[in-house]
Amino acid sequence: MASSSGIGNRAVAPSTDRSFFGHPRGLATLFFTEMWERFSYYGMRALLMLFMTSQLTRGGLGYSTEKGGAIYGVYTAMVYLLCLAGGWFADTMVGQRRAVMYGGICIVAGEFCLATPGDLPFYIGLVLLMCGTGLLKANVSTIVGQLYAPGDPRRDSGFSIFYMGINLGAFFSPLACGWAAQSTWVSSHIPPYDPNIQHWRLGFALAGFGMILGLVQYVLGYKHLGNAGLHPATSGNIEEDQRQRRNTTIGGLALLGVFGFLGVLGATGAIHFTAELISDIIGYALVAISAVVFGWLIFGKGWSAIERKRAVAILVLFIASAIFWAAFEQAGSSLNLFADRNTNCVIFGHPFPSSWFQSVQPIFVIALSPVFAWLWLAMGRREPSSPSKFTLGLLLGGLAFVVLIPAAKITQTGVQVAPYWLTTTYFLQTLGELCLSPVGLSAMTKLAPERLAGFIMGLWFVSISMGNWLAGKAGALFDSMPLPTLFTSVATVVLVTCLVLAVLIKPTVRMMGGVK
Repeated sequence: MASSSGIGNRAVAPSTDRSFFGHPRGLATLFFTEMWERFSYYGMRALLMLFMTSQLTRGGLGYSTEKGGAIYGVYTAMVYLLCLAGGWFADTMVGQRRAVMYGGICIVAGEFCLATPGDLPFYIGLVLLMCGTGLLKANVSTIVGQLYAPGDPRRDSGFSIFYMGINLGAFFSPLACGWAAQSTWVSSHIPPYDPNIQHWRLGFALAGFGMILGLVQYVLGYKHLGNAGLHPATSGNIEEDQRQRRNTTIGGLALLGVFGFLGVLGATGAIHFTAELISDIIGYALVAISAVVFGWLIFGKGWSAIERKRAVAILVLFIASAIFWAAFEQAGSSLNLFADRNTNCVIFGHPFPSSWFQSVQPIFVIALSPVFAWLWLAMGRREPSSPSKFTLGLLLGGLAFVVLIPAAKITQTGVQVAPYWLTTTYFLQTLGELCLSPVGLSAMTKLAPERLAGFIMGLWFVSISMGNWLAGKAGALFDSMPLPTLFTSVATVVLVTCLVLAVLIKPTVRMMGGVK
């Protein structure tokens, strides 16, 4: 999450600019930039686990589910972790606008690396995609905020429109990229004209072309952004700004040095790196980072009593968030494999690519977001507290996997289940997401000390990163653990967390110190 420091001394779009549905024209540029970036991300994510675990004879990499799940978890976890570095890099070095451009270029390069045969291009592509998404996603939202003058009442509405772009991209991309990668029509019309071979790399290439379209319209729309995101943030102190840039440069070079050293150790055989080992290291690092940060916030010096109490409340919500996303993000790992191997992907007599299931959640979000926004407002004083909404979100997330337990038992007889099982699961997950995700973002802005607003929001993304990592670990168990046991285990963990949080609602609300 990029810091907001220095935003106040930048020029913003004129408050009279209402050329895009009553909003600044620059919002349209950023809307389509994020839409195409999400098109690229979710199109690639819909194929990633399937591509890695598909047999070599069918165009895949032939990895085991253990290895594929580990790589999936590392990739999705690092995407969110690198948002912190992306925001920091933009704030101190190049500004948000150029950071978005650099990120988009990395994403295009990464997608086309995935479209290139060979393991080495595949891993290079993943690294480029991690870095590119961290640069772009961390900063494009910041530019949206800079389009509005302080106090402009259109800001929240503008972010709602922007959020719609995210879900439109997430909805269309699995349909397009999944069709290119998995449809029998494509396999029959592209060499080697074998319906048994799936063109995964064509799907990745299509995701790359989507990001190219996003970059082209982003450059063409530069003139509508005014000075938003054009320059790095400044503190007003030249020496302090120079120190920040120097520290960023040193930190970046040190990080590259560490990766280079590890690369040498791996190349020489001093350490045998595997996907599973790297995944475990990432997981331990996430836990260690979280423990250190919360230890500092709760027991460190310089905090007031109310700030310490609110840090405890943030910790409770942080853990609940990580557990929820660990279940939710299995849409790209274990549930993706369940759709491909155990679900009869036929509707009204017509087969469809299994990756199309990845479009179900975004369309539910688009349809239900206005309903939830109205519901919370309509409840007025009876609106539940943030911990109560989190509890409801966890309940729905747990029930989503309870639904799949009988479906998993059916598949043990060798029968593929109907699509409505997964559709019901995704519907319940989306209800849970709408109870938890926007509420969590809002709660962080209210609970964070003013001087640490950006840092706490970044910490919130660490919980999502941790959840993605856990989702990868669950996907790695798809072949080694009976599916009813796997889904029962996930449901149990989520529902037990829900029960614990329900007991902690009142104490957590007290810790929040008047924040609802």
